[in-house]
Amino acid sequence: MTEKTVTKLEELNLADRFLFSETMEDKEAYQAAVSILLENEINLMDRPETEKELRISPQLRQIRLDVVSMDRKKILFYTEMQKKDTGSLKKRSRYYQAQLDVSLLEPGSKDFNLLNDSYFILIAPFDLFGYGLFRYTFEGTCKECPELNIEDGAVRIFINTKGRNRENFSQEFLDFMEYITSSTDETADKAKSGKIKLIHNRVKKIRKSEKMGVKYMQLWEEMAYAREEGLEEGRTEGRAVGLEEGRTEGRAEGERKKLIQIICRMLQKDKTPEEIAENLEESADYVKEIYRAAEKCAYDCDEIYAELSGL
Repeated sequence: MTEKTVTKLEELNLADRFLFSETMEDKEAYQAAVSILLENEINLMDRPETEKELRISPQLRQIRLDVVSMDRKKILFYTEMQKKDTGSLKKRSRYYQAQLDVSLLEPGSKDFNLLNDSYFILIAPFDLFGYGLFRYTFEGTCKECPELNIEDGAVRIFINTKGRNRENFSQEFLDFMEYITSSTDETADKAKSGKIKLIHNRVKKIRKSEKMGVKYMQLWEEMAYAREEGLEEGRTEGRAVGLEEGRTEGRAEGERKKLIQIICRMLQKDKTPEEIAENLEESADYVKEIYRAAEKCAYDCDEIYAELSGL
């Protein structure tokens, strides 16, 4: 096993995607979370869908949504938890919004007014825009007339749990920002919000669930063993060469080839480069480089390695 140790389920915070998705699968918990984030009471119609995959065409990239649900006014809420800045979140939100909109109309539908209003909400423990705000809300406005809104029903919201403009938000919102990154009994007890306590009760049930513990460990071990395979193959190739320099070069080559193989396997399972980079803790740019080479080389790992190495 690699030196990296597993974070125990009971030590995860809501900012961790696994705990977030499992928690928000509960209708009341997701309803409470969205209501706090928007500072507006939301009344959901259905149980949220988590880890929802959507592909509108075999030729287009698939997207995966952390949590999706609809309220009784048929407004859609798509929520993502993003712990690390992959460098492409702004463009990713645009692509997701486009894919989501296309999926909302039936084939042959002529009335675009049938498009549901929607909120795309991305939550992150970092400031994507650098203005120190807790919440950035984007709607279509006119450059020449800033007070003019296009009113097309599409809203994109970026939540920064580390914001500084505390005076603009309710105490409930501020307490939830703290709870997202420190989902402890102490933080929940300190909050007066019934919604936060409801969410925390769901979190506690997940942490105590043996089934959830097994599911989390299986997910972690899958990623840990994938990385270990690459390291071991590199060590084996290095030992076979015999010389110190050969061991170093062979190990590096083996690790790189195995990493390419793992990334290709994940790409073929419709994982996005951003998701792969986060799961493997690799550079998003490097994963994208492998993705481009994979498309060119028809996912032949040896050819990809040669392409990237300039051989």
